[in-house]
Amino acid sequence: MRTIVASLFTSLDGVTDEPGQWHFPYWSDEMAKDVDATMSGADTMLLGRKTYEGFAASWPGRTDEGAEFMNNITKYVVSTTLAKADWNNTTVITRDQVADLKAQDGGTIMISGSVSLVRSLLLADQLDELHLLVHPIVLGKGARLFDDIGTELPLTLTESRTFGTGVLALTYTR
Repeated sequence: MRTIVASLFTSLDGVTDEPGQWHFPYWSDEMAKDVDATMSGADTMLLGRKTYEGFAASWPGRTDEGAEFMNNITKYVVSTTLAKADWNNTTVITRDQVADLKAQDGGTIMISGSVSLVRSLLLADQLDELHLLVHPIVLGKGARLFDDIGTELPLTLTESRTFGTGVLALTYTR
């Protein structure tokens, strides 16, 4: 059984929407090491359609740090609307196929972004670890990970660190 680990940037008020517009002032070597550590154990990436479309438009053809990993890792896009995926090593699957993927032999399956997918996996008790990088900024508006989930969701804090920029790295399990 494989492990599914999600990593998300979030604001102090829980906004996960458009982190590229607000998280870079808090980026540091500490955060880079943390993100790299989360990614290094993975041999598969699971993406929602919106995140896939953003990544597939950005990563192919790049040669900067992380590009080789992003372009070569096995990727699965969970979508009901995407017919095919053109980015290298990418397959489109349905939400129901995630359990089959998790049951296969292999390393960690990582999720970067893909908030709707993370939420659905949490609610289905299929997400093993939730890694949040909580930024010390209140945005006041935007999509939140836990907007209107309609149920209680108890989590256990298994690790916490504070970076020099004030970002908290929090790891939770169900």
